[in-house]
Amino acid sequence: MPFSDLWELLQHGKLGQLLKHSTTRRFLAGVFFYLLITVLISVNFWPERLSLREGQVAPKDISAPISKDYVDEIATEEARRKVVKDFPKFYDLAEEVRPTVEGEITNTVNKMKAVRQRADLDVKGKINELRTQLPFDVDDEFYMVIVQTDASNLELIENQALQVVRTALEDGIFDDRFKEQKEQLRQTVRSLRVKNEFRDVIEVLVDDYIQPNRITNTEVTEIRKREAMNQVAPIMKSIKKDEIILRAGDVVTREHMQKLNVLGLTHQKSPWYAFVGIALLVGISMFLVLFYIYLFRQDIYNKENLLVLLGLIIFITLLVARGIIAIDFSQWPRVSEINSYMVPLAAAGMLIAVLLDTRLAIVVTALLSVWLGIMTGNQIKFAVVGFVSGIVGVHSVSHLSQRSDLAKAGLVYISSATTFTIIAVGLIFEEELTFVLTTALVLGIINGVFSAVLTGGFLPYLESAFGITSAVRLLELSNPNNSLLKNLLMEAPATYHHSILVGNLAETAADAIGADSLMVRVGAYYHDIGKTKRPYFFIENQLSYENPHDKIAPSLSTLIITSHVKDGVEMAREAKLPQQIIDIIEQHHGTSLVSYFYHRALENDKNETVNEDDFRYDSRKPQSKEAALVMLADTVEAAVRAMQKPTLGRVEGLVRKVIKDKLNDGQLDECDLTFKDLDIIATAFMKVLSGIFHNRVEYPDQMLKEIERRRSRDANLRKQLTGSSQSGAEPGGTGEENRGDRTGS
Repeated sequence: MPFSDLWELLQHGKLGQLLKHSTTRRFLAGVFFYLLITVLISVNFWPERLSLREGQVAPKDISAPISKDYVDEIATEEARRKVVKDFPKFYDLAEEVRPTVEGEITNTVNKMKAVRQRADLDVKGKINELRTQLPFDVDDEFYMVIVQTDASNLELIENQALQVVRTALEDGIFDDRFKEQKEQLRQTVRSLRVKNEFRDVIEVLVDDYIQPNRITNTEVTEIRKREAMNQVAPIMKSIKKDEIILRAGDVVTREHMQKLNVLGLTHQKSPWYAFVGIALLVGISMFLVLFYIYLFRQDIYNKENLLVLLGLIIFITLLVARGIIAIDFSQWPRVSEINSYMVPLAAAGMLIAVLLDTRLAIVVTALLSVWLGIMTGNQIKFAVVGFVSGIVGVHSVSHLSQRSDLAKAGLVYISSATTFTIIAVGLIFEEELTFVLTTALVLGIINGVFSAVLTGGFLPYLESAFGITSAVRLLELSNPNNSLLKNLLMEAPATYHHSILVGNLAETAADAIGADSLMVRVGAYYHDIGKTKRPYFFIENQLSYENPHDKIAPSLSTLIITSHVKDGVEMAREAKLPQQIIDIIEQHHGTSLVSYFYHRALENDKNETVNEDDFRYDSRKPQSKEAALVMLADTVEAAVRAMQKPTLGRVEGLVRKVIKDKLNDGQLDECDLTFKDLDIIATAFMKVLSGIFHNRVEYPDQMLKEIERRRSRDANLRKQLTGSSQSGAEPGGTGEENRGDRTGS
């Protein structure tokens, strides 16, 4: 329905008409489950927010709503500070400093010598000359010492100054400690064993000319600091669920604020951020699932009830998961950290696989695993365990053969898969080995049992509520102890045997062309239950040679024969058999002609008033592959059983002729079988029939005579017991319709 039409109906308040459209119902169901799922997943993201700051007093006790492992940023930062607190600096050696300093001291002393030796200047003139040539900011007494001393003393001053400088530069003069080291050099000069006035000159020379020769390399130092800090591993700490973070009256510290932030109790951002994010994720996920169904399973997409069933299974699974996560294990804190391993995610996969589709079950299991990880505080370990157990659950029910397989799937497959996955995850997260092994075994078994119980418990109710025939229901119907099958065995044993053979033929063909083989087999078991109303009108159930059809008109025989279809449908509805089985019962003859009685009527019709339509079954033609397979298998089995001297070649020719006749008669027009399918079906039928009509072993003449003798003896014995042989069965005819015309098949 176009959106404009929907909008117009909505504007005029015609809600009733609007709801009649499948598009509207599908949309409303999607919105309903979308809201439910979003709320369920986002519950953990709505804890009570606190407006606390460091230094405030806590107004009440505050406990952790969930368990949480986190990096203690405060402790980690402190540890890193300790590493770099006294971290050594890296320096570059300035090799040019030493010759420069030594050269300046030597040049200065040479100037002193030159001025002191000048004869053209008196003492005052020499002092003025020295003050002009030298950069020192000293008094006249300093220069007086230079002027009045001799050359040997100046050499002593030079050597001592050079010795002090060389020693200092060899040890290293560092730019970041230059001031302190200059003071140390002054102390060194003052300790020299020379005259006080000479020490003053040496001190001035050293103090003015000394330079740092160890220059800090800031870039390398910072790189090494960062490397050292990065080597400090983050300090991990844990907060247990229900652990008291603050008590009423406690002063809030930086450590308290860190824990509250980790738990999401003091987020500065609005809680709507998380909710909107989850809502977007759920919307995207649901769209992808629906898109997958639209592409690959149109039959599910076009049925609103199946989409509702899918949404209901997902909702129930998440609801159970939320309940398990909320269980209070405060007495066992370690158990509360891992209780989410018990979430029976496999139950959803098993239910979807049994009721809808195996591949869809895998898609939904992957989706639920992601959601479970979010619900448990973004812990990937629970998502991994849920995914593995879910996939194993889907696989374990993909080929059900009996109801006990559900219990086996839970107790064996899911429990084992869950246990080993929990162990693997525990080893990855370096948890205590003894604790991991113990909890893995216990929680793995609980998960498996819980998954099987939920699947088995919900399955019959979901089947009944949504009108679905699951493999489990079909397996129950295939049990020979079922009242209808037991009655068929008692009232019409030959028909029962015929139905079993038809089931084998049809099931083999269904497997070959990809149809529902279990549905076909069960449908074949029940297709002739209507014959129990008048079993002796069908020759396979006649104990004598007298045929009741010889005494009645062909039209009445036809009415009796064809009525077994309507009788079967009524009996099936009274027994509340699935609609698919009822359809097979109703359609297994289609509108086929009861040819034998039709030809008998033609022989007796002198006025040419016989109408062919009066001798046809009044039913629908097969609407599905499954119904068509039962029709073909039923006809082939009856026709082959009526053959005289069957051989493999004759049987194969008859099989293909029966299929061709059904095709030419238009009985296969309304099902989706292809010509290729029909060829595959014929080949599959022959695989079964070849086991019955295999080549005989050639016996020796003496053995053949013995066999003939025994046959004669047995015939005489039967004659004595029955009194005399009876006649009435007519010869000839092949095919289900022909045998039915004469014998009531």
